[in-house]
Amino acid sequence: MDGVDGGAWLPADFYRPVDGGLQCTLCPFRCRLRDGDTGACKVRRREGDRVLTATRATTVEHVSPVERKPLYHYRPGLPLLTLAPPGCSFRCDYCVNFRLSQYGRDPAAPIAPQRATDPAALARSAAERGAGLALSYSEPSLAAELTLELAAKAAPLGVPVVWKSNGFLTPEAVARLGPVLDAVNVDVKAADEHAHRALTGAPLAPVLDTLRRLKDAGVWVEVSTPLVPGSSDSDEQLAGIAEFVAGLGLDTPWHLLRFTPTYRMDRHRPTPPERLRRAVALGREAGLRYVYVERALGAEGRATRCPGCGTEAVARELWGRVDNRLHEGACRACGERLAGVWQ
Repeated sequence: MDGVDGGAWLPADFYRPVDGGLQCTLCPFRCRLRDGDTGACKVRRREGDRVLTATRATTVEHVSPVERKPLYHYRPGLPLLTLAPPGCSFRCDYCVNFRLSQYGRDPAAPIAPQRATDPAALARSAAERGAGLALSYSEPSLAAELTLELAAKAAPLGVPVVWKSNGFLTPEAVARLGPVLDAVNVDVKAADEHAHRALTGAPLAPVLDTLRRLKDAGVWVEVSTPLVPGSSDSDEQLAGIAEFVAGLGLDTPWHLLRFTPTYRMDRHRPTPPERLRRAVALGREAGLRYVYVERALGAEGRATRCPGCGTEAVARELWGRVDNRLHEGACRACGERLAGVWQ
């Protein structure tokens, strides 16, 4: 399928002329578009001497807590006005949001935005709610133009901008987008190229490079790993991912996500709690101080404990109330400062 019509297609940036074509500089596929071509993402297409994108509009607009991204060490309890422009650079068979992410690629993903967003109005709405702005559910890096527009309107109002992303960006895209992002959660779905390509249809190396570059740019970074059967749920894969996350810094939060049967993997079983416990142990063995499981292991799986004395510093209900017991980012029991952006 070569894209889907009916949505809001507006001028795009992040491309350059190359050998008579226009090459995308946003994702590492670096598609060269001839007139009329749609990129691998299916949300960018060339028309004459310009490129259009369907991602300056959104399919979703609602408020949810920052913990849903998940971001556990960035301003606990912060509400986020969340947007979801369509499309994704990956083709994961387990995607719970495939109706959004596989727009233009799968006939079962018909959801398309019908009108452009108003970045100024969204920034004002977030400010009035005491909220941030988030791009999530689909792949926010494909909405690079919208992200820059939102950030330009949000920054003067003190409204942060965050992403939940697959991290599949070029270095030049990270260089432009990193300075406007406050926090990003990136999925690391496998420990090696073969497993990552089999699951996503894309190489792993650019994801890992993006994480390093975001950290270097001063963006608050957290990492998620879905325990996908036959891909990322083995000890070998999980230990390899934990080792990489530890290389970003032992204070980097690592979120272990329970696999839920859906889309093309609807006949697989959910991740057993014992496999999640084993994954937590592997993270601890790698030296990680903060390893989380949102569901299946109860409140303890979501709790932030002081690495110094073990006191519960932040308690979280499932998608609900957060009890932040830190004092200016430090443990009240022993005074140790915990890594994160707490206020």
